[in-house]
Amino acid sequence: MSTNIDRQSYNHTSKTTDAQKTSTKKALLNKDFRQAITFAFDRTAYASQVNGKDGATKMLRNLFVPPTFVQTDDKSFGDLVKEKLVGYDESWKDINLNDAQDGLYNPTKAKEKLAKAKAALQADGVQFPIHIDMPVDQTATNKVQRVQSLKQSIEQNLGKENVVIDIQQMSKDDVNNITYFAESAAAEDWDLSDNVGWSPDFQDPSTYLDVIKPSSGENTKTYLGFDAGTNNAAAAQVGMDEYEKLLNEAEKETNNTNARYEKYAAAQAWLTDNALVIPTTTLTGRPILSRTVPFTNPFAWSGNKGNSETILYKYLEIQDEPITQDQYKKAMDDWNKKRAESNQKAQEELADHVK
Repeated sequence: MSTNIDRQSYNHTSKTTDAQKTSTKKALLNKDFRQAITFAFDRTAYASQVNGKDGATKMLRNLFVPPTFVQTDDKSFGDLVKEKLVGYDESWKDINLNDAQDGLYNPTKAKEKLAKAKAALQADGVQFPIHIDMPVDQTATNKVQRVQSLKQSIEQNLGKENVVIDIQQMSKDDVNNITYFAESAAAEDWDLSDNVGWSPDFQDPSTYLDVIKPSSGENTKTYLGFDAGTNNAAAAQVGMDEYEKLLNEAEKETNNTNARYEKYAAAQAWLTDNALVIPTTTLTGRPILSRTVPFTNPFAWSGNKGNSETILYKYLEIQDEPITQDQYKKAMDDWNKKRAESNQKAQEELADHVK
């Protein structure tokens, strides 16, 4: 889910006064307020609209960069991020960033952050409740239900006297035209949006984090409501210059992979702490009906082999009957065993080549 920090267009809104528009913008520029939204959002309930109650957590994600996307010698990327996060705020000390569980949902923390934000915002003339417009394709039942779930949890945990999520139902074309296909940031007509998503192109954290780099990111418009390379005032106010600095430092590290990932973890930690992009779900972790023999198709975290839909057919095997859960689990255990053996062999061979 993304945050429009510099909204200019109000063709799809429930706001009726300029004061409401100004108040919402000031609130979204306040880090404590954004963190309150993050902690108040019950993403398990949100995901259950697609996966059902029993499977809801299977598709949850807590970081923009997946926690196991890369690793150093002894730590996953998620572990590295957690170490950096604690230095920002005590709120992060007990956080769980692993997939398949909601590590961010915490109504108590949400209320604490809101109280802090409200005091600062009211001193700046902000009027409550804060009205937040969120667009959704009215023809997509699951999407409407997800946004309704988000509205329910945030308003329940923060109080309708403080925050109101105004769902803007519209046609799919209208949603696309004010999000993905907006010609410029000025046409991004929303406050919060879950009409965003990203798949990696290559095996490095930059493939995720650089897309919202303020100087050159291709998705600053869609994710954050400002055009890259424009020295946007709102971007400066939320500290995107610091994010840029962290990315540049990581990019320069080309000799030591561990050090590179450490530095990208620092950038991800900054992004998490600032609550500008709130991770929700992944395309994996959803129930499927398939006759494809498990693990005969290619696997990768990124690129064509990492596509959620099979597009490479070499070695692919098909069976007559649908795959059962037991068959899949056995195939996964066998695959993980072979992968561990293969990785061990590769490390031993690498030691013979690198002196």
